[in-house]
Amino acid sequence: MVARQKVSFTSQERVSNSESKPPKIRHYEYPDYSKPLVEIPYEARKKILARLSFLYGEAEAQKYLPELERILKVYYAHKPPAKIEAERDLLPANRFTEKDVILITYGDLLRSEKSSPLASLVHILEQVPGFKKAINTLHILPFFPYSSDRGFSVTDFRNVDPKLGSWQDIAQIGDSYQLMFDAVCNHTSSQSKAFQKLLNGNPEYKDIATVYHSPDELSPEDLQKVVRPRTSDLLTKFQSIDGPIWVWTTFSADQIDLNYRNPKVLLWVIETLLLYVRRGADLIRLDAVTYLWEIPGTSCANLEQTHETIKLFRDILNVVAPGVALITETNIPHEQNIAYFGNGHDEAQMVYNFALPPLVLHTFYREDTTALAKWAKQLEFPSDTCTYLNILDTHDGIGLMGVKNILASEDIQYLISRAREHGAFVSYRTGSGGQDEPYEINTTWYSALNLDSDDESLAIQIKRFVASRSIALALKGVPGIYVHGLFGTTNDVNTVLKTKSKRDINRQIIAETVLDEQLQRPDSKLSQLTKALGRLLEIRVCQRAFHPHGEQQILTLSPQCFAVLRVAPECEEHILTITNVSNQICQLEIPLTELKLNDSQSIACATPEDSYWYDLIGHRGWRVQGQKISLTLQPYDVVWLVPFIELERSIDRT
Repeated sequence: MVARQKVSFTSQERVSNSESKPPKIRHYEYPDYSKPLVEIPYEARKKILARLSFLYGEAEAQKYLPELERILKVYYAHKPPAKIEAERDLLPANRFTEKDVILITYGDLLRSEKSSPLASLVHILEQVPGFKKAINTLHILPFFPYSSDRGFSVTDFRNVDPKLGSWQDIAQIGDSYQLMFDAVCNHTSSQSKAFQKLLNGNPEYKDIATVYHSPDELSPEDLQKVVRPRTSDLLTKFQSIDGPIWVWTTFSADQIDLNYRNPKVLLWVIETLLLYVRRGADLIRLDAVTYLWEIPGTSCANLEQTHETIKLFRDILNVVAPGVALITETNIPHEQNIAYFGNGHDEAQMVYNFALPPLVLHTFYREDTTALAKWAKQLEFPSDTCTYLNILDTHDGIGLMGVKNILASEDIQYLISRAREHGAFVSYRTGSGGQDEPYEINTTWYSALNLDSDDESLAIQIKRFVASRSIALALKGVPGIYVHGLFGTTNDVNTVLKTKSKRDINRQIIAETVLDEQLQRPDSKLSQLTKALGRLLEIRVCQRAFHPHGEQQILTLSPQCFAVLRVAPECEEHILTITNVSNQICQLEIPLTELKLNDSQSIACATPEDSYWYDLIGHRGWRVQGQKISLTLQPYDVVWLVPFIELERSIDRT
């Protein structure tokens, strides 16, 4: 067996783009009780008590509040004074900036004979200049010991899977990257110690899950009301010390839903979240949080108790770890999804933009931006402290629930039909009334856009791929890219046939040596794709106009072109992004009078005949004539236009 190297790299080996963020300061390994303990402000304590009372009643809230306060004190004793001081200067509106790009990956998708999987991931990112300079955040999908569902059936929530590495490996990566941890807080593995203790009759664990002694205790009417992302049986039979029991399992027979009606479960989860913060989490992803509370007789999805629980998590982090952000993973219709922003200040700081992937795919299949532009014009941003995670692909594929009330049913069926032609699978869920409905398209993003058997040139396929990604980079929010969407991986059907799991189509294991070899060959697909995409990312993180809280204006120029004007928060920078989503040449005339140029003085009114806009991607100028910019876009062209006078002024400022 080859000895595995630890993850290690110096600051000289990576030029981080996160200078705007406070330096990473590690927590103490052990609590220091010699310094003052945390004091919960009166208003915060009052708010926390009110949320506990809503969930459990006032008597139970008063009973468990002291234990919650103890948990917060223990966590806070791990914080060095320098970290506490740095957090005092945090500005919530700058929690996310234009410099944030999130890479989503499993910890073991890259394999090496010489190093741990996590070290291999860091090594590959170092090889691509654009990735090295742009990607500043790593979302490592569940890296805990597990029994199934590729990490999402966790057996031990508080330790790193030794096949991936250790907490020390995670900490070393966290010294140079922001880290997003998965909190798989909806369920636990049937093989976990906690559930095994329930089966063994331990009274301390008897209420950690929702248990029935007969499947008939849940009526057919109640079963029909339950909304869930699977078609398997909701109740799973187990043999316990007291005989057979039936347990609530939203996702699979191996994934036991935690019973949040038990206050001890909530406290245990809070303690676990704070452990993740201690171990370096800058963002915490609340997995499958839609289904957190189950109350028979309801849909058991998006319940008021679920929102109140997330708000409680936010309240707690605001007190003891204000720099840590919550992100909710809720693959549900868009209007329900954005409800997880709360009022813009009291719930998640970020939500997955699940409507975006199917809308972009629909746009490229139809070669028509109408639906995408109409939706984007209506995007809501409740405050300057919350934003979207703009993804096109995830480890699961392309969710369909986000566009349920945006695209017509025939458009969704067309989307599915075209994706199947590209070698995709489709997964279903049980909807209201017990009917099955399409839930997600299982595919890689590259294969969804490009046919393997097509006669198209590699160049046009890569250009289409990069054009699609440019839309997620241009829209307000923080871009997130799944690792196979970073490398342009094609569908892995063979693995699906072996495992019988459709989602494995997008989870191929890649050898580090293969990636290294392809990156060294300028003519390889990987080399060409990463060069083009890396350059786009590198440009993006240098432009203040792409700040998540800068303004955006969606323009209707042509059905074949998606156009967004982005404006920096200070109104000193403007970028007009245009993507040709078609395989046709597109002629455009853009009247400057239609652009909401917030600060006309900064652009000298953009009316003189000798004024120019400069394309950051194509490195060429476009002259304004008759108060119009005339453009000719080749198939799948992407242009990011900046008023030339702003470029000059930015140079003068530096």
